[in-house]
Amino acid sequence: MEYPPEAIREALLNALVHRNYSFSGSIIININAERMEFISLGGLVPGLTTEDILNGISQPRNPLLAQIFFRLKHIEAYGTGLRRIFDLYRDCDRKPTISVTENSFRITLANMNFAKKHAGSAEEVSDDAPGKTLYITDQMRKILDYVAANQKIDEKAVMDLLNIKRTRAYLIAKQMTDLGLLQVQGRGKTKTYRLAARSH
Repeated sequence: MEYPPEAIREALLNALVHRNYSFSGSIIININAERMEFISLGGLVPGLTTEDILNGISQPRNPLLAQIFFRLKHIEAYGTGLRRIFDLYRDCDRKPTISVTENSFRITLANMNFAKKHAGSAEEVSDDAPGKTLYITDQMRKILDYVAANQKIDEKAVMDLLNIKRTRAYLIAKQMTDLGLLQVQGRGKTKTYRLAARSH
């Protein structure tokens, strides 16, 4: 296992629920052989520190959005996501890291397989390691918001929501499925997309 699925899920939920939507930029996901980074716009809510949030203190920036995810049981309890991520890495040599600036929040997850392979090595993780960057676009965010409010979406609803043609709607939904943001249910005319299921 390269990354615990639950850690990816919690990092993505954190980026979606706590980002500052007054900025127009996208959530950024950087992936290379060594790590996966989730970068969202908006630092910590004023008055909170990194130590506070690691201790489970929660002050959602977007309380209505957080409440929707909570009611859909994608958030088990406020303030537990980051602690769950660190707990999933308790037996890994390289732990998750958090970096906060005034206008950004970054969670970095180590590739567990890479960490095991290089355990005890003096080699440091390189910031220049080749990889790829994935963006949660505004279109994807609209779809995620729709699914959070309505529990599911089909391609016709994607077309109407984004004012795009069916082929484009299919490609966006497929990309979000490949990224692990959505999961498919049904086939053909009954096919719908839901938020990816929690891992247990």
